[in-house]
Amino acid sequence: MKEITKRLIYIEDEQEMIDLVRLIMARRGYDVIGATGGHEGLSLIRQSKPDLVLLDLMMPDMDGWDVYQQMKADESTRNIPVIVVTAKAQSIDKVLGLHIAKVDDYIAKPFSPGELVESVEKVLARQVAK
Repeated sequence: MKEITKRLIYIEDEQEMIDLVRLIMARRGYDVIGATGGHEGLSLIRQSKPDLVLLDLMMPDMDGWDVYQQMKADESTRNIPVIVVTAKAQSIDKVLGLHIAKVDDYIAKPFSPGELVESVEKVLARQVAK
């Protein structure tokens, strides 16, 4: 039996980062859809109901925390896990993200391919266990 491909949406304003993550995750059998801003990302999330969202915090059109809050306020998207992927890696931001906002994980840029894959697989395994 073939395993169903997991779909990820990566909301990130830098196309090069989307392409890099798509390449890393495709090697592991994941389908990555990129959105270059928060508004586009929210629209894609609502349309395609991904298995997981990778979310940058600092974007020009709508910041990542706004995207996250809108996802969690919407009944149809609130249970989709979110991993914050950001250059904003100060410890206070991580505490806010993991403990106050309750994101599923937090990855600081720059990250290694292994770190990204490990985080995605860990969060998706927790979803299955629920």
